[in-house]
Amino acid sequence: MKKKFMPLSDYCIYPEAEMKKRALDFYAEMRRRRTVRNFSDQPVDRSIIENCLRAAGTAPSGANQQPWSFIVVSDQAVKRQIREEAEKVEKEFYSKDATKKWVNALKHLGTVPTKPFLENAPYLIAIFSQPYGYSAKGKKTKHYYVTESVGIATGMLITGLHHAGLVSLTYTPVRMRFLNKILARPSNEKAFMILVVGYPSKNALVPAIQKKALDDIAEFV
Repeated sequence: MKKKFMPLSDYCIYPEAEMKKRALDFYAEMRRRRTVRNFSDQPVDRSIIENCLRAAGTAPSGANQQPWSFIVVSDQAVKRQIREEAEKVEKEFYSKDATKKWVNALKHLGTVPTKPFLENAPYLIAIFSQPYGYSAKGKKTKHYYVTESVGIATGMLITGLHHAGLVSLTYTPVRMRFLNKILARPSNEKAFMILVVGYPSKNALVPAIQKKALDDIAEFV
């Protein structure tokens, strides 16, 4: 196969002072981002979601295989079905599967088995990874660095949604196979996460938590 390359024509070089300002401004913007569990039912223009998904689709991926699918759910009946199935899993987790340590670790975040946000928020984005795909001729093809690739794309999606002025919640029930059935996903897709998206409710509360300092998360060698 002949390798195809093109000039890096879209790269912008900024003066160092501007680079520093852009980096600092972006940090300040992302410091405002919070995970929210109290959502308003205020509608969100679909084009906002579409463009955030386009941004997520620019993420780097192993061998450029782009092993992800984003299923956007706004239908109230489907959201209700997802909530019902998720709460079945959650109730079992809290009553049988969960260890005391796990439950205690979640306590300060205010998590409980009931998940009203799955119905209240205007959008649920069900994110699926694809461990393998199929060629144009129907041949099964293995995908590489799937978890890493989908994780990067999801991070970019969360960042894009925040940048647009929305809030989100990363929701990962311990078992998510029910999503494949409800959303009629193919056998080569595995549920990765539900991203709950919308505006915060007027009286939304968030946990009083702190992020680690730079010295605690990075080293320069």
